[in-house]
Amino acid sequence: MGSSLPDSKTCANSIQHQVDGFKDQNVLQKHVNFFDRDKDGVVYPWETFQGFREIGCGVLLSSLASVFINVGLSAKTRPGKFPSLLFPIEVKNIQKAKHGSDSGVYDTEGRFVPAKFEEIFGKHARTNANALTSDELMTMLKSNRVPKDYAGWIASYSEWKILYMLCKDKNGLLHKDTIQAVYDGTLFEHMAMEKALAGKKA
Repeated sequence: MGSSLPDSKTCANSIQHQVDGFKDQNVLQKHVNFFDRDKDGVVYPWETFQGFREIGCGVLLSSLASVFINVGLSAKTRPGKFPSLLFPIEVKNIQKAKHGSDSGVYDTEGRFVPAKFEEIFGKHARTNANALTSDELMTMLKSNRVPKDYAGWIASYSEWKILYMLCKDKNGLLHKDTIQAVYDGTLFEHMAMEKALAGKKA
């Protein structure tokens, strides 16, 4: 899958294009927008489920993800509001739900930090300069851990392992272009398009 994605220069250009085209949104919000199926600025659990199904996840994983993500992020994106049993996530406040023990590629305002992105590969890509193996991914996750930040550990592990499971190539490599595409918000649309096309050919 990694080899069919745009190259690194194209992905970098797409980040700037999205920032220019959506002045009222940061890159992290663009990352989340795919799951806002009706584009009303709010992501409900059933929309998270639909989004995961769209990118090729099974029913069980999609169900678990929708519960884990919405229950975990809803209150953080709705500061000052009464908790809702529908567990909505407000896209405009998604940066408030940024968890610890992460890569730092998104800053506290939800902006993309190129230096932190390059640091992932400078520090951890040993087999291939532009990709991560499963072992290298685990090494990165461990190096990012903040002591006793167990929620952050679980969140980071879940995000990266799902990405690796869905997007590694036949040699078990998770490519730089793929990772950059997930950060700039273009990967999910690409995966959904590929899945739709594959369904039409079947």
